[in-house]
Amino acid sequence: MSDVQAIDQLVKDYHTLKQEIHKVIVGQDKVVDEVLISIFSRGHCLLVGVPGLAKTLLVNTIAQTLGLTFNRIQFTPDLMPSDIIGTEILDENRHFKFLKGPLFSNIVLADEINRTPPKTQAALLEAMQERSVTAAGTTYTLPEPFFVLATQNPIEQEGTYPLPEAQLDRFMFNIWVDYPSFEEEMAIVKSTTSDSSIELNKVVSGEQIIAYQKLIRKIPVPDNVMEYAVRLVGKTRVDSEFAPEITKKFVTWGAGPRASQNLILGAKCHAALKGKYSPDIEDVKAVALPILRHRLVRNYRAEAEGYSMDRIIQELL
Repeated sequence: MSDVQAIDQLVKDYHTLKQEIHKVIVGQDKVVDEVLISIFSRGHCLLVGVPGLAKTLLVNTIAQTLGLTFNRIQFTPDLMPSDIIGTEILDENRHFKFLKGPLFSNIVLADEINRTPPKTQAALLEAMQERSVTAAGTTYTLPEPFFVLATQNPIEQEGTYPLPEAQLDRFMFNIWVDYPSFEEEMAIVKSTTSDSSIELNKVVSGEQIIAYQKLIRKIPVPDNVMEYAVRLVGKTRVDSEFAPEITKKFVTWGAGPRASQNLILGAKCHAALKGKYSPDIEDVKAVALPILRHRLVRNYRAEAEGYSMDRIIQELL
């Protein structure tokens, strides 16, 4: 199959996937899109939203339609690295044996990642970056495809350990999950308070996802699109030659090179899912918000004057 045919097949699978997901998930169209883009781009996602917006249900549904193994880890203040990675035990022959933890799965939902201490967060982040874990001096490779979806609750700040910037940077997307509209909420209540059960079909396999991830990497990017993405990230840095007034005024810390890489990967995937064989500047703009919003640090002046992170990024675009 040629690359062009492969992209056409990807578009077909993507639309079927969305139909399956929307059997269970009402609305949240943009969120579903962004999660699928990061899966096909081999990235990880951070979902931020108040409790009860079906973040866990969404991840579970996506795992079922992709035919992948799925584990949910509820992060708590007393969770230890060995609880997620696994632990060594003595078997009946008095040999050490490694018992794999819940991290050994295709899709891992790290629920309320900011509720666990930095030591456990760091163990998860090694797995995200290296796609392997080390226990008792031995390195174990995680199954491919491997994808971490972490959720975070923006309201309750008591008893939380916010992720440091370096760790936030490991997430390709920071996705805001918002309240449903009135019509969507009516549909949710109607479907969840009856006794109907929904059968989900598996649309793509793990092997196909890996093939699509490789395909996205092969998509060519025009120079002007590459320049636009790198310049956009440059605009977020206070001491950059590209920095506009708004950055100098409201931003303490700009995005690093990982943001530029993710903008290009995200734009390639966004273009492919729309049936295009090469991304343009519009594709970069389409993925810029979720890629940049957790990589910039606003200063006190921005907070005092009510400049949200999204507003700053919109003005940079």
